[in-house]
Amino acid sequence: MKMFTLRLKPKTIFGLILIVTGVVVIAVTFFANHVESSRPAAGSVLLATEQERADYLTTLGWQFSPTFEEKQVRIPAEFNETYTRYNEIQKSQGFDLEKYKGKTVTVYTYNILNYPAYENKDYILANLIVLDGELIGGDICSTSADNGFMQGLKK
Repeated sequence: MKMFTLRLKPKTIFGLILIVTGVVVIAVTFFANHVESSRPAAGSVLLATEQERADYLTTLGWQFSPTFEEKQVRIPAEFNETYTRYNEIQKSQGFDLEKYKGKTVTVYTYNILNYPAYENKDYILANLIVLDGELIGGDICSTSADNGFMQGLKK
């Protein structure tokens, strides 16, 4: 009968444990990032079609006219004071445009017909900011020069 004995110094054992741990951490991080980017985030709202956008506004309680405008907008790579304040509105409703700096997005604008306690409803608009079919931000605003305002999407 033959026996095989392997003698390792404690430093060698510790080094092997560190290497194996490092490989495992890198592998878990790599796969977690790739799996996460391949599926929509939890709580994300997909608005790729006109019907999906209409359904979304309806679930928020808004009545609206058909798409008033659809345009491509580039989110600036550096936010000025106006964009920083606008992003605060987005953050208050669970969005953050910081992640999309420098990206070109589509903004769908609808005329809101049932905004409460506002005289001139022709100037109340809903803006949905969409990237790759996913809602990344939006607002309800009044374009009236006399008493304009901006708020989040929810009533």
